[in-house]
Amino acid sequence: MAKFIDIHSGMTNITQEQLEQAHREDQKHEGKEGVRFIKAWADPQSGKVFCLSEGPDKEAVKRVHQKAGHPADEIYEVKHTTE
Repeated sequence: MAKFIDIHSGMTNITQEQLEQAHREDQKHEGKEGVRFIKAWADPQSGKVFCLSEGPDKEAVKRVHQKAGHPADEIYEVKHTTE
């Protein structure tokens, strides 16, 4: 399964609780699209949120975020990683 990193903008001052709630919203919809959200990171000062997921394609990840109410601004397939 392919891995993806997506970026959300405009989430300035997001709290840990809000990040966790957004992640739970994604999880409500991910199974229908064959996506699994693995982890999310936030930089409250810049308003950027980054999500790591795996799924069949970029469009499936995009649909999950849209259904969850926080569309991603950018989505990238990650082809090479290090451990």
